[in-house]
Amino acid sequence: MTKKKAKKKTKNAVEIVDQLVGNDTELRSAIEEETVNSRVASLLYTARSEAGLSQKELARLIGSKQSVIARLESADYEGHSLSMLIRIAEALNNRLVINLVPRDGARQSA
Repeated sequence: MTKKKAKKKTKNAVEIVDQLVGNDTELRSAIEEETVNSRVASLLYTARSEAGLSQKELARLIGSKQSVIARLESADYEGHSLSMLIRIAEALNNRLVINLVPRDGARQSA
């Protein structure tokens, strides 16, 4: 009788999700989209907090409402617009920088 090689256990969340998702491209795409939404929300919250502003104060600076800022800072929000992100960046004396990076295994064209 041969022994089966035990799988190495991991506590790394990314590795665990990767194992669970497998080759399901639709699920991977959904996870990627949610990750981006969460990162944008977190960046906005952090930048506003570091500027010492409340949601209401930031909203006033960009000519909006507090509820809009709250929605933008929610990880569940999917409607981030480039123009709104630029307005917020300018109000916080920041520059908005966006990068496109190849997916794992994807080739970059010259």
